Amino acid sequence: MVLKGYPRLSETFIAQEIAALEKRGLDIQIISMRRPTDESIHPVHREIRAPLLYLPEYLLREPMRVLRAWWRARQFAVYRQVRSLWLKDLLRDPTPSRFRRFGQAMVLACELPPEIARLHVHFLHSPASVTRYAALLRGLPWSGSAHAKDIWTSPEWELRQKLAACDWLVTCTEANRAHLAALAPEGRVELVYHGLDLARFPPPPRQRAARDGRNPADPVLILSVGRMVEKKGFDVLLAALARLPAALHWRFMHVGSGPLRSALEAQARRLGVADRVTWRGSLSQNELLPEYQRADLFALACRIAADGDRDGLPNVLVEAQSQALPCVATMVSAIPELIRDGSSGLLVPSESPEALARAIESLILDPARRCQMAERGRARVASEFDIDDNIGRLAVKFGLEHAPRPVARVAAS
Repeated sequence: MVLKGYPRLSETFIAQEIAALEKRGLDIQIISMRRPTDESIHPVHREIRAPLLYLPEYLLREPMRVLRAWWRARQFAVYRQVRSLWLKDLLRDPTPSRFRRFGQAMVLACELPPEIARLHVHFLHSPASVTRYAALLRGLPWSGSAHAKDIWTSPEWELRQKLAACDWLVTCTEANRAHLAALAPEGRVELVYHGLDLARFPPPPRQRAARDGRNPADPVLILSVGRMVEKKGFDVLLAALARLPAALHWRFMHVGSGPLRSALEAQARRLGVADRVTWRGSLSQNELLPEYQRADLFALACRIAADGDRDGLPNVLVEAQSQALPCVATMVSAIPELIRDGSSGLLVPSESPEALARAIESLILDPARRCQMAERGRARVASEFDIDDNIGRLAVKFGLEHAPRPVARVAAS
């Protein structure tokens, strides 16, 4: 499997998928285009047995490795054909990144163990470029998993090329599937939700207290989890919190890191809510679980970013609902595929702090309604988003339905 970076705290869903496929008998080699930057890892990363190969993140830092790969790649019968394909792509995308992807692809093609039977890539942008070139050089089939930014910020011409070249592709939301299916050969794209490992997210041990925001000594705890980037809409969420009635007593906790942290902290100070906000930074999955269980309400204000980037179906919403935590979120991308507005949560338009504030206030004041929504959300996750059911469909794609023992090793893209 070819990944952009591994291991990553923000990509738990990929690690869970790899671990689940290993348990079903798939023998995997992980290929990562970048080395990790997170200081900690999730428990699931420790369970994964797959060997790991890092490609040169920047070609100039490992020149001899790249030159050796280029010299060997020139011996492949299809080298000139693949180079010609890359040059056509370069004319349409004359960027340093395009040079880097071809260099990484040559390293991958030359260092890949001979027993590898297939390449499978996560994300359709740069990782799929590396995978496509390398698969052609080695004469291997390749497939992929598409998620969010890779779909919505890639040019249409490139999506069409990759969808035509791969064997099959799965994506994690119906909104994604419909968009990609319109660009792909018929039957090429299939919906497979990531799902959640409910063994790691068992039902919460106790029912939540019926806080309603009236007791200053026992405020309602609002939780949000996600990278501090534009598409997550944390600036909108802070603006919504600042609009809550002064008589309501609440605390807000954010879990995650990202480039907008300083700006968000400054915004909280300007809005006069900084003393009610706790910035926890990144947490591993086992550290995050108790926070889900302590909170009273989960809020996420996803939006479509200026460059078109957006979430698919944020996994933190699935995790929160698995813990019977009522959710308020925006009607962006596939979030309505999980949350049924008014039944298992509340949905509001994006970019509307006023609507978000009204929804949060209504749930703060009504603990009984929060409890009803939370239970419906938890039941829906258990019935529709269990990883075992969804990973079974993916296992079939890898040919595991009749393979009780490990099969040919697969290189992860």
